[in-house]
Amino acid sequence: MKITIVGTGYVGLVTGACFAEMGTHVDCIDIDTKKIAGLNNGIIPIYEPGLDNLVHKNAAAGRLKFGTDLTAVIGNSDIVFSAVGTPPDENGSADLKYVLDVARTVGRSINKYVVFVTKSTVPVGTAELVRKTIREELQKRGVEIPFDVASNPEFLKEGAAIDDFMRPDRIVVGVDSDKAKTFMEQLYKPFTLNGHPVIFMDIASAEMTKYAANAMLATRISFMNDIANLCERVGANVHEVRRGIGSDPRIGAKFLYPGCGYGGSCFPKDVKALIKTAAEHHYDMRVLQAVEEVNERQKEILYRKLEKRFNGELKGKTIALWGLSFKPQTDDMREAPSLTLIEKLLAAGCTVKTYDPVAMPEAKRIIGGKVGYAKDIYETAQQADAILLITEWKEFRLPDWNAIRNAMRTPVVLDGRNIYDSDELQRAGFEYYGLGSGSGSRQ
Repeated sequence: MKITIVGTGYVGLVTGACFAEMGTHVDCIDIDTKKIAGLNNGIIPIYEPGLDNLVHKNAAAGRLKFGTDLTAVIGNSDIVFSAVGTPPDENGSADLKYVLDVARTVGRSINKYVVFVTKSTVPVGTAELVRKTIREELQKRGVEIPFDVASNPEFLKEGAAIDDFMRPDRIVVGVDSDKAKTFMEQLYKPFTLNGHPVIFMDIASAEMTKYAANAMLATRISFMNDIANLCERVGANVHEVRRGIGSDPRIGAKFLYPGCGYGGSCFPKDVKALIKTAAEHHYDMRVLQAVEEVNERQKEILYRKLEKRFNGELKGKTIALWGLSFKPQTDDMREAPSLTLIEKLLAAGCTVKTYDPVAMPEAKRIIGGKVGYAKDIYETAQQADAILLITEWKEFRLPDWNAIRNAMRTPVVLDGRNIYDSDELQRAGFEYYGLGSGSGSRQ
């Protein structure tokens, strides 16, 4: 079986490399000539543990190829995956321009049966728009070539994407023909041999499943952030509350950790898109509207704590930020809480020094020279008035607190991920402010 994947971003590149690893011949296509030239020279455009080895191995074996011309490879393809971006429009809806551009090219180019699969996260109803677009192009050509459309949403966690793809919790596939189902069964057979389930359903349900999954996880995060903020006010400890409710099998322990807000390429965009989809169908998603509101407010929680600690006098203060990416094991800074904090700190007249093990190049691209970039966390601490922990990278877990304290002007730590022990830091001579445990200012 031969497949083509259009889009070599996070989803497309991981998908292509993993299918190639299973023996499938994969052509990855992208209009970004610089990116494709880099991939053909072994340069991986994103950071994802294990991806570079997988790409290099399968490219060397001839199973994974990169190019810019979809029409040149589509004649040999059995399945075409659309993994192009669906960025949020100004009104919050997903922009389907790139998806429909791929559909037009497919309609203009196919000469035999093909399954067009949307891998990108797309609103319910996108498959029908794709089908209509392909048919229009075939009509312009005056030909009748059979094709099917399917939905195969991705459920990859950044930082663990290879393992998620190779050992998935579930594979969701939306189809509306037996032939498309047969093709998708054949493609995913290597995965089902290991016991990983493929859940077939109608296309609209598959499209909704992706949004519903991300919306539920975002809801759990915002719910726990709300609970943490309330715990500070009533004198409860969110760590104990989390243990108490997480032990209930109906709830479970995952995604119950309070923090300084979620970010990334999925949760913010998908929550907005689902709210917009509901509005287009005259329905008000009040729970998700609250989820989004809570998250935007939570991104400012450390700033509010810092402002209270210094009685609103932040001008001239030097603030160290530990972590820039929206989560560990990625350089992705889309919608990252660090960006909100940096904006507010700079507006308040602070000097900001940052360090992230992976995301520094991306930060320099986005922020430029507005902040300082340190070689490690110890350099950020030099003459700092406070440290704000934003991203819970493993290398931040056990620093030399004595060296950190001696380097700082004011030994203040604001822990945006609750990874430190408040008693330990207080014994080490720090003022410690966490989330939801009654320690530090109540905001």
